[in-house]
Amino acid sequence: MYDWANSGYSTISITVLLYYMQEIVWPKKTGEVVWAWGIGLSMLVAALLSPVLGALADANCSKRKWLAFTAFSGASLAVLLACVPPEFAYLVTALFVLTCLMFELSLGFYNGFLPELADEKSMNRISAWGYGLGYLGGASALVVAILINQFGDRIGLPDLSDRLRAGILVMGLWWGLFTLPVIWVLRDRGRPPRRREPLRQATAAALREVRRTLGRIRLFPMLALFLLGFLVYNDGIQTVISQSGTFAKSEPLNFSVGDLGLVILVVQLIAFPGAVLVGRLSDRIGQKSMLNICLAVWVGLLVAAWFVTTQLQFWILAMALALVMGGTQSVSRAIMGMMTPPNRTAEFFGFFNFSGKATSFLGPVLFGLIIYFGGTPRQAILSLLFFFLVGWAIVARIDVHEGRRQALQEETH
Repeated sequence: MYDWANSGYSTISITVLLYYMQEIVWPKKTGEVVWAWGIGLSMLVAALLSPVLGALADANCSKRKWLAFTAFSGASLAVLLACVPPEFAYLVTALFVLTCLMFELSLGFYNGFLPELADEKSMNRISAWGYGLGYLGGASALVVAILINQFGDRIGLPDLSDRLRAGILVMGLWWGLFTLPVIWVLRDRGRPPRRREPLRQATAAALREVRRTLGRIRLFPMLALFLLGFLVYNDGIQTVISQSGTFAKSEPLNFSVGDLGLVILVVQLIAFPGAVLVGRLSDRIGQKSMLNICLAVWVGLLVAAWFVTTQLQFWILAMALALVMGGTQSVSRAIMGMMTPPNRTAEFFGFFNFSGKATSFLGPVLFGLIIYFGGTPRQAILSLLFFFLVGWAIVARIDVHEGRRQALQEETH
């Protein structure tokens, strides 16, 4: 359900919110740079906070409370973003960055629940279904936003700016509304502390635990190696997802907000069976083999993007990408779950979140720099090949079964 909820943010942000920031709030190339660097900033701050907050959640057995705080804060900020007129460009930008930050932080606590809800046999399937249902939820929210953009003049929204802001309002409401059943039902399965520490002491203890975890990471060489590789290639994935709209609306493709919404809608619908298929294939051929296949497809698609000059070609490229987009993230999350010590789920998934964001600001910043210095979105997209090739070379060396053995060995000690 939380995949379903937060995917309303994911899909509408990279279509409606992107178009709003780049065409209404900050027109022309300024908007493209603000969009890229704003996402980069939120990634950097999330990277710094995720390990500490993850350890804090473990110390007080409070992943559920932190998930509620970050998710509802993000949804509320999105609603506020929709209400602020575009003339207040700096306030709109600040709300945009904070909304992105809350979204990223919430995923660390959410991912930390996976090893508590699934065993070794079901982890691939449950992770894949989470991503799959997220794509359906994101598609449903995007349909509402597309209909508002298409028929907004019939409900008293004649201006494009008003229709886009209404779509952003849907984004926040969808995220918050469908998080309610998650928080209502979900519970931490860890043993709560006898005495809940005050925030200040708990934070200090969490920082000490983070330092200890950094010292212990050498005891889990497979996990450490995977985190390093994931850190690199996930930067490429997240940048492609967040910046693909900039590429689509640039010359010579010139996608409108409605056309871009339809592309992302189709991507969501294809990504659902794609994520489930990758989960099933992972059970058959192994998680590492499936990850290698997904990364090879990503490399091929980025090379092909250089030659895309028509909207039809972009549609074909987007549908091919949809087959591996969720699958790559799903199998990565499952591999992390396999190699994580069961008694340190929030803390280690905090580091998973950290590894996914510690350098994730580099991709958007690099993308924005290329455009800032006169480059094109086409050139910026091709530069992301570096992240996939380096990350792939690193994770090619991991042994998932050995990583699982190391995790279980730590628990017995």
